[in-house]
Amino acid sequence: MTTAGPRRDVDVVVIGAGQAGLSTAWALARQGFERGSGFVVLDGEEAPGGAWRHRWPSLTLGTTHRVHDLPGLPFRPEDAAAPAVESVPAYFAGYERRFDLPVLRPVRVTAVERTDDDRFAVVTDRGSWTARAVVNATGTWTRPFVPRYPGQELFRGRQLHTVDYRTAEEFRGQHVVVVGGGASATQLLGEISRVTSTTWVTRRPPVWREGPFDEDAGRAVVAEVERAVREGRRPGSVVGLTGLLTSAPYVRDGLDRGVLERLPVFDRITPDGVAWDDGRSIRADVILWATGFRAAVGHLAPLRLRAPGGGFRVEGTQVVGEPRLHLVGYGPSASTIGANRAGQAAARALRRELHPGMPLPRTA
Repeated sequence: MTTAGPRRDVDVVVIGAGQAGLSTAWALARQGFERGSGFVVLDGEEAPGGAWRHRWPSLTLGTTHRVHDLPGLPFRPEDAAAPAVESVPAYFAGYERRFDLPVLRPVRVTAVERTDDDRFAVVTDRGSWTARAVVNATGTWTRPFVPRYPGQELFRGRQLHTVDYRTAEEFRGQHVVVVGGGASATQLLGEISRVTSTTWVTRRPPVWREGPFDEDAGRAVVAEVERAVREGRRPGSVVGLTGLLTSAPYVRDGLDRGVLERLPVFDRITPDGVAWDDGRSIRADVILWATGFRAAVGHLAPLRLRAPGGGFRVEGTQVVGEPRLHLVGYGPSASTIGANRAGQAAARALRRELHPGMPLPRTA
């Protein structure tokens, strides 16, 4: 659904319709909020799928991190070799239809401000909405992070981030330096190294994890990120802290072929490549930054809620000091299963905050 209509007034505006936004919308309906009049979801994308619409075509359901079910509708793909860029958006689109979620798109939020009557004004390129509460579920895909190194602007080759990657064929015959120690770096190294030469550099030695990533390990990782957001520091990536699973087929293949032998990250970039202070240098045609993302929260700047550590102080999903602003898909909930749980927690908290006496519907 697309809107270009006048200012609207609702209980809750959800910003973003990825996993976090859709799970929150489902939960708000379960908590008794009316679709459309009680809450709306504003999504900046042209179609359903969130960040999954922009993944590289070779990323399959079998090689990505698990796509967890959205609440109420299992994700049961028939083919693990299917491109994630097609299968996941189709699942999200079906989910929106199944639960009749009030998603308006494309609506790009530019600012969230307080109003004189203690509400929020959600300013967009399609007019403004006012709301008693806001759930921010914008994820990270629109904020790729590229670190700065001396000489970066002098490099004569091509620099790109994971978000720009499409196919290894475009690098055939060139030497590619891949920067980053996460799953995306190892996946792309596996593809690119089959058509051309590569060098892998990471800031810290990679953490190899043998066997499955069990619940105890998952709880430990989430607890580490939770500590960061409680203290107002920028949250690290839940996925990034899990380590690299040697059981993953693309990791086993890369180790067997010797393409996952890393070097410490370079000290500077030269016009023709990268160099270290110990005198080593490598010629490069391409630098691929698989260096992660930052939370897409710039539109919340007018609220002036950032902590000195650069992040938001969050308890659960609630921003400390602002009980009607929730961040879902931020910090410890920045994973598919975490976003599901956080969306439901935010909806329960908003029902208590906004409508403490409202009876639950029979389906709750």
